[in-house]
Amino acid sequence: MQSEALNKVITYAPESRKELIDYAFEHKKILVAVNAEKILHATDESRAIINRNMGYPDGIGAVWALQKKGHKSVVKIPGCELWLDVVKQYYKDKTFYLVGGKQEVIEATVKNLNSEFKGINICNYRNGYLKTEEDENDLITDIIKHQPDVVFIAMGSPKQELLMEEIQKQHTAVYQGLGGSFDVYTGNVKRAPEWWVNNNLEWAYRLVNQPSRIKRQIHLIRFFMNLQLNRY
Repeated sequence: MQSEALNKVITYAPESRKELIDYAFEHKKILVAVNAEKILHATDESRAIINRNMGYPDGIGAVWALQKKGHKSVVKIPGCELWLDVVKQYYKDKTFYLVGGKQEVIEATVKNLNSEFKGINICNYRNGYLKTEEDENDLITDIIKHQPDVVFIAMGSPKQELLMEEIQKQHTAVYQGLGGSFDVYTGNVKRAPEWWVNNNLEWAYRLVNQPSRIKRQIHLIRFFMNLQLNRY
């Protein structure tokens, strides 16, 4: 189910994680996380990227927007959890290719995945530092060579989405942009405790621990006010 939420950002409105994952695999989609900040500061380029692919509600702001549009059963699906749900569901019969992070982070990620998901087939991986066009072309060539079913790219938006689109043209697969998820998975970045996450207060936890984020978090308040005023 899709909804035309906020500034014509088309966002899938899943009622469960499995529904989202199944749809992505059935249609070989590029999964793009959507949150309040992305919608509030959407540019023509970022909006087009989301609309060409499969935007999903990564943050509570996107959930609020979809609920405002009538999708009362929509659920929040954090991208840093979704990719592991994909692995858990398919690690026994799908192949994976991982890109992103520093070399030590991607190596730790692969090591942890091999330990946690015995028998997972990670056909190849590399860090996220693609410094030249040649680096990017080499990556695409290697992905075509290995033919993975799933490609995770953790490089930040919109860089990761543009790269996934470029690769998708030459190799059809399920793609997901992960931002800093490898850092979270390996413990290099600490996520909010479970209570804060479950009560949609992850943003507040980060603000308490990093007061310098106040300028950024104010966007969520602006977003909520504009939503209540039916400006989207």
